[in-house]
Amino acid sequence: MATRIVVTGIGTDVGKTVVSAILTEALKASYWKPVQAGDLEHSDSIKIQNWAPSGTILTEAFRLTEPMSPHAAAAIDGVEIGERDLSIPQVEGNLIIEGAGGLMVPINSQGLTYCDVFQKWNLPVVVVSRHYLGSINHTLMTTSLLKQRNIPVAGLIFVGDEHPTTEEIIKTTTQLPIIGRVPIADTISREFIEEQASREEWQTIQ
Repeated sequence: MATRIVVTGIGTDVGKTVVSAILTEALKASYWKPVQAGDLEHSDSIKIQNWAPSGTILTEAFRLTEPMSPHAAAAIDGVEIGERDLSIPQVEGNLIIEGAGGLMVPINSQGLTYCDVFQKWNLPVVVVSRHYLGSINHTLMTTSLLKQRNIPVAGLIFVGDEHPTTEEIIKTTTQLPIIGRVPIADTISREFIEEQASREEWQTIQ
């Protein structure tokens, strides 16, 4: 049975795209970024294509010109994104879907959020967490909201060096599995992604 996973983060710039690349390569999956806002010549889809040679890159549902929250970028481009516009692509094999920012990032002017879309999809969510002052709060709020919405959570992936006291309280409070850890690299390359993707723990995600 194919694995279909949503990757979200506790905030912006925590490592979602790198984790998505690793999972795409490890699972030889298709990768889909529903909404790309800005940086179209260096989009997340292009990064994944360069980093994960075993993956299949799907076209974004929306490519917005401004690097802003999707609801604001869509308004500038004269686009309205509705829930029905973000249906899960039908693909053979495994699928990795990457969100943007955090769960409550608004997608349209009516207040539709990524969390609303994830709830409709009802796919397992991997939460990417990175240690910084305030990250415990952000991680617990993210996982709490997912549970409140009855969205299945596959587990947590930490980015960066181990921080035992932080990770222990997160694990104890959330009662979620720690799937693995991704080190911080000075440069993200295909070789780095392939090395990280070779680890066995990614095959356990369900």
